[in-house]
Amino acid sequence: MGIAGTAVAALPVLSACGIGGSFDAPNGAGEVSGPFDWRGAEGTTLNLLQTPHAYQQSLQPLLPEFTELTGITVNADLVPQADYFTKLNTELAGGTGKHDVFMIGPYFIWQYGPPGWVEDLNPWLANSSATSDEYDFEDIYEGLRTSTRWDFDLGSPLGTGGQWAIPWGFENVVVTYNNAYFDQRKIALPDTFDNFIQLAIDLTDRSENQYGVATRGSKSWDTIIPGFMTQFSREGAKDYRLDGDSLVAVMDSGEAVAFTEKWIEMQIKAGPTSWTTYDYPNATGDLGDGRAMMVYDTDGATYPKNRRGASAQAGNLGWYPGPAGPNGNYNSNLWTWSLAMNSMSKNKQAAWLFIQWATGKDALSKAVEGGIFADPVRKSVFDGVFKQQLDDMPGYLDTFETVIGSSKILFTPQKKFFDTTEDWAVAIQDIYGGADARSRLSSLARTNTSKVNL
Repeated sequence: MGIAGTAVAALPVLSACGIGGSFDAPNGAGEVSGPFDWRGAEGTTLNLLQTPHAYQQSLQPLLPEFTELTGITVNADLVPQADYFTKLNTELAGGTGKHDVFMIGPYFIWQYGPPGWVEDLNPWLANSSATSDEYDFEDIYEGLRTSTRWDFDLGSPLGTGGQWAIPWGFENVVVTYNNAYFDQRKIALPDTFDNFIQLAIDLTDRSENQYGVATRGSKSWDTIIPGFMTQFSREGAKDYRLDGDSLVAVMDSGEAVAFTEKWIEMQIKAGPTSWTTYDYPNATGDLGDGRAMMVYDTDGATYPKNRRGASAQAGNLGWYPGPAGPNGNYNSNLWTWSLAMNSMSKNKQAAWLFIQWATGKDALSKAVEGGIFADPVRKSVFDGVFKQQLDDMPGYLDTFETVIGSSKILFTPQKKFFDTTEDWAVAIQDIYGGADARSRLSSLARTNTSKVNL
């Protein structure tokens, strides 16, 4: 989600995942014995691969503290977001082990894990010689821990199998709105999707270059993952169901078709006129400039816009969970940036010490104090330092506490995620362009059923 949300990556790059070597590197946790020691890998030089991001920017000033604690030198290579996954994919497929630790999003695990490119961190967590007694992995929100675990078996739920990364920062999907505008006009926040659509339409005034709600709309997998998937799930729709040993795409069910038709109606009547080009920077930019009255996207994508000097509407924004589903649920499809270990790393103990430190209570608390690190992954850090940052963020805390219990990956895990989800985004654009929703989604479901079971 970009600097505060999903990483945008081109599908042709991701289609290459799995092309290259498959490796069966031994897990390094068993080589660490004796009492836990932060200086157990002293003298090692550790290489990180990162992309510029609020989380990376918050941690960067703290790296000297890690070196002082451990005696480990850290080299951090930054790659622009547009090129990041191309470089990471090429390196992991080649098995060079050049970078020991890298940033990763949850859906990438579904492709990088099966060929053995990432280290299972469960043995490291279980080894008291490798992991400090103070680490407290359970302090990380359960939905985040689950999002980075899978056994790679078709039809298995998340939360099974290896722990392929440790969550570092994350975002819930909720609604951000122009709180000052709403307060001035005494506008109530809608609690159903139908009322939400009607409000968005009522707020739209094309003659004043003002419209009701911004969402993502480009032909990219990340168009589906924030607001669309969140409300899709709240309305009772699903992407796949398990039928025996096969997955069956059901994004053409009655619930899915009805929701999609409403979603497209909302874009046509209350969205940006160039919606099919919109990614998160366009949506949050319009909110910050005062053109969009609401944004249905990640809280981390909108959080920086309310900081003094960050946008024209800084100080005017507010948050609420968005419309509940018919049964009252507040499902929220989360995104998490996590830290993973290269299975071919030659510095695994040092790599684990870094991941452990960077996702630990002390480093996360200090990173949050910088003011741009939204939603720390640890409950203790959220309840401590982060809450102190929220005085000028109306509704943020209540919204977070409303959705966190049901914030998780709402997609069915499957290895063709990027291909099939981009197909979904293309279908959504076709419907926006006039295609019949039921027939177009039925075609999509047939195609995706075939792809995920290959």
